[in-house]
Amino acid sequence: MAKLVLGPLLRHVDSTSATVWVETDAACSVEVAGHVADTFRAGDQHFALVLVEGLTPHTSTEYDVRLDGDVVWPEPDSDLPRCRIRTANVDDDVHRIVFGSCRAAKPVSPARKDPLGPDALDAYALRMIGLPEAHWPDALVLLGDQVYADEPTDETKAWLKERRGGAEPQKEVVHFPEYARLYHESWTDPEIRWLMSVTPVSMIFDDHDVRDDWNTSKTWREQMARKPWWRDRIRAGLASYWIYQHIGNLGPDELKADEMYQQVVTAGRDTDVLPALLDFAEQADAEVDGHKSTWWSYRRDFGRVRLLVIDTRCGRILSGTRLMVSDEEFGWIEENAVGDIDHLLIGSSLPWLMPHGLSHLQSLNENAASKPGPRGWLAERFRQVADLEHWPAFRASFVRLSGLIQRVASDEHGRTAPSTVCVLSGDVHHSYVAEAAYPKPTDSRVLQLTCSPVHNDPPKVFRLVFRLSWSRPVSAVLRRLADRAGISPDPMAWTKRSGPHFGNSVAVIEVEGRRADFRLESATSDGEGLVEAAHVPLNS
Repeated sequence: MAKLVLGPLLRHVDSTSATVWVETDAACSVEVAGHVADTFRAGDQHFALVLVEGLTPHTSTEYDVRLDGDVVWPEPDSDLPRCRIRTANVDDDVHRIVFGSCRAAKPVSPARKDPLGPDALDAYALRMIGLPEAHWPDALVLLGDQVYADEPTDETKAWLKERRGGAEPQKEVVHFPEYARLYHESWTDPEIRWLMSVTPVSMIFDDHDVRDDWNTSKTWREQMARKPWWRDRIRAGLASYWIYQHIGNLGPDELKADEMYQQVVTAGRDTDVLPALLDFAEQADAEVDGHKSTWWSYRRDFGRVRLLVIDTRCGRILSGTRLMVSDEEFGWIEENAVGDIDHLLIGSSLPWLMPHGLSHLQSLNENAASKPGPRGWLAERFRQVADLEHWPAFRASFVRLSGLIQRVASDEHGRTAPSTVCVLSGDVHHSYVAEAAYPKPTDSRVLQLTCSPVHNDPPKVFRLVFRLSWSRPVSAVLRRLADRAGISPDPMAWTKRSGPHFGNSVAVIEVEGRRADFRLESATSDGEGLVEAAHVPLNS
């Protein structure tokens, strides 16, 4: 009898369909709500993404998971609420979206004190268990660092030590089963497992899902390529991401059009598709003449709320003009940012608007690192040490994204502008709200909403650095230096509306028609609850 290893994860949900992801320990057929899919095999592991179709809009459908006809979820002794698929009505105007990033795994032993503090997502799940279904969120958006491939738990380090040999790193994952172990650690917590079984989950990677500083620069890529284990590392990292995160981001039509997905699900459940996935991953990583063969960005609509998630890691162009994503992929982003919508949410693991001092510093650093000789070498070293790799460090893309947001936020061509345009981000290990103001006022309110971390604890010196980087004197000095270096003026000004906030947190956006609110919920010291750290109405 096959057993359920991980999941179920409720992924893409629209008004009439849903996808449910599982991992099992053997080849089998997986049934969810009367719909069946065979598993596919990657190495010694087995997975399935079950497409549930023919659902009725605006309904709640209870489901279980059956492997070869046997019920394996919910577990017999579980006292958690039953799993449900809640479909939307395209005319619904009330939505609740939860987001955050940077969630490191907790210690395996419950007796050990968690050095990273309480897990805010776990606390949110515990609270949600006691809420009526009508108060459950419509979506959970995880904006990077779902796993920490270069900072595993002590238990995983000990496990790796038993497997390691040769030149492979002793305390970092390299191979596909090792990446899989990270997801198992992160997603097997009972409350988190339940939360992900009832809330549609959207995801995108950031650097730690593969390795710290991933694709920081061309120099970084060249340095990593010289390591004998890097090719295995990047292939396994992207192949595991494709299975554990990416395919669940896609809707039914996108899955049908995806060549790699169709190759995998038609191979037969006993055929090992891992070699094909590893080759696919290598192609996705490659940059050829300023192009990328694979795009990881995607779009989801929740009624009149559009979520547009941008890949800010793998899609980077690092040769020639540095770009956060290729011109072709940015064209797709520009096309999908426009529509008859009330709110546009742009999901970017890396913030667009940062503390002013850090923003100017990153653009200065990019300028200096492009110079030959010792100056460029020192700037590159500083870039890698200080993680200067956000949107302002890709100045051309920063300016292009700023221009796109201005156009969307303006009432042009007879189209009513959205009420809000918000960039949702994480990564920087503190949370804040900043508002943009363009020289020509926009019809939409434009905001940067940043929530990080969900479960992590950076060095305390970070708090001082982030506070200083918001200060006006520091920002003014760095902006004057940017002017002298010939760096273009910022396309807009921005003002901090809330923060910086520190500690493990999740963010909630509540929408009702064209009105929207932002709330930051921080985990209490005992890990049993959440307190409101910030509340910012997103409409003037």
